[in-house]
Amino acid sequence: MVPRLTDARKELRRAQIAEAAVRCFGRNGLERTSIADITAESGLSAGSIYAHYRNKAELVQAAARAVLIKRAKVLGDYAASDTPPGPDELLARLIAAIDPAEARVGVQTWGEATTDPAIRHIVVDMTERMRAMLHDCVTAWLVRVENHRPDGAGERAAPIAHQLMARYQAELLYTALRSPTEETAP
Repeated sequence: MVPRLTDARKELRRAQIAEAAVRCFGRNGLERTSIADITAESGLSAGSIYAHYRNKAELVQAAARAVLIKRAKVLGDYAASDTPPGPDELLARLIAAIDPAEARVGVQTWGEATTDPAIRHIVVDMTERMRAMLHDCVTAWLVRVENHRPDGAGERAAPIAHQLMARYQAELLYTALRSPTEETAP
């Protein structure tokens, strides 16, 4: 009899698989990565992977969400601090935290989004979530550091958050393009 996985163990296993997928996508590309590649990278069986993800599209979604969760934690901490960083400092911190493999996966996902409606939905959703988190950080900075009134800070933060998002995406693209896939090869 096979022991059942607890919910916590299932989430750890899903995260392990998603992290392996990010590494494979970053090294081989979305199109050239197979489930067999992810199986080898994760050290798990194909059955285990399919028990957690139905297909590669779900893995792409999980990989995108895993990256967003990392950024959400950082941005949430910034927004909650007594003295949130200003836009320039916030952008500098986000750029410093860019992982080249994750940047390559992000850019590849953007490319796939132009032809695959399911991937497009993921990209649009993740982009809007990231922009909303940036908006929260900028709003907190405007209120707590710049002493703006809370009722007007959100409106003022919107174009700043939009610019931050665009600059962050530009840095992701720059990082992806200057980081050849050969650098992760053994």
